[in-house]
Amino acid sequence: MRTPLDSPFSPGSDVVPQVWAGRARFLADWRDVLRPRRVAGIHERARTILGEAGSGKSALVRRIAQSARDQGDWVTEQIRIPAGGDPLKRVAEALLGLAAQAGLVVATEKRISAVLACVQAVAVGGASVTFREAEGVEAYRALTELLIELGRAAIARANTMVVVHVDEVQNITDTNVLSQLLVAFGDALAYEEPVKAPGGYEASRALPIAIYLTGLPEFLDMAGARVGATFARRFQTGTLESLDVESLVEALYPFIFDGWEIADPDGGIRRISMEVPAATNIIRYSCGEPFLFQLAGANAWYAGTGDVITEEDVERGWAHAAPEAEAHVLRILERLPAREREFLEAMAALPPQQRQLLTIAKALGYATSAKVGTTARRLETQRGIIARGTQYRFTNQAVEAMLSSGWPYEAPPLRNPHER
Repeated sequence: MRTPLDSPFSPGSDVVPQVWAGRARFLADWRDVLRPRRVAGIHERARTILGEAGSGKSALVRRIAQSARDQGDWVTEQIRIPAGGDPLKRVAEALLGLAAQAGLVVATEKRISAVLACVQAVAVGGASVTFREAEGVEAYRALTELLIELGRAAIARANTMVVVHVDEVQNITDTNVLSQLLVAFGDALAYEEPVKAPGGYEASRALPIAIYLTGLPEFLDMAGARVGATFARRFQTGTLESLDVESLVEALYPFIFDGWEIADPDGGIRRISMEVPAATNIIRYSCGEPFLFQLAGANAWYAGTGDVITEEDVERGWAHAAPEAEAHVLRILERLPAREREFLEAMAALPPQQRQLLTIAKALGYATSAKVGTTARRLETQRGIIARGTQYRFTNQAVEAMLSSGWPYEAPPLRNPHER
């Protein structure tokens, strides 16, 4: 018998869900590119992962962090930046935690002691700190120096990475503070450490440091306008789209084929299976959104107690979840400027095969597409809601479903976000 205590679905909790779906490209980037290159001393940029609320960006980096810890890497907590908070103070606190883990707090070198003292002052005073006793060293410079020391310690330990994750970066609204933080990270990533190469000659290498920033899509505008080329050069940005059907099907495979294992009250193991129509409707209602997928799964689990999740369970569960799903997508739409929302509404009103830029422009009352080109570009590159081309398409399926169908109170047809 299944109970809420057994549910493997975790909607909106920012933890790594037990039922994981998709994002293979980002996981492979960490496993096959970022970590191997940095451990080998090869330069590789920081990663910025942006997406609307519910796209799974925090859970994705938490899973990467979990993988890093399993390999013995030194990983910060998820450094969440609240609105009005001091990001330099939060980052300083997290780096001091890594310094303790790396054994730097017991180091006897005066250089390391001085760096730790500076960062401890940042952890107390935040962005307002200026170190007169340290010849005017600014807060960002102190963070850079500690990152460098952590990188050196990781080299000495061998096959170890320093991983920093800063979340909710769109809340860093102070221009100067944002610049200091990004420059501190960028300078540490660009630093070259002298090492002795085989044969006795001196070479230089990058430090084994990885930086992940996660937040809402508008951060790209903020960072680009305030830091400009430095941000673009040192940070590789990806925007999360809706998950494809295949990824969601794969996530539900354990239920369909073998059953999901839960503990039996008698100390044994039970398996919870799922009807194929039930899995299909979870996928249809969730529209490729990780949060909605977890929400649909959790409510289907709660809707019954049997060892089989039925199609009726999914329908009953979604009836409870639909208002929350509706509010979730409305929050995305309400954050958009009027011109962007009007563009999406006009695009959604057209049949998919007629979604060309000129046709959308005419639906908005313009004679040419020039009037809406900038809006379309922002919706693609900075919002991740549409994809441009000869034929425009929605990459955020929940937004499309909200604007063009009876969802969330009716199940939309299955569609991959990459289909034209």
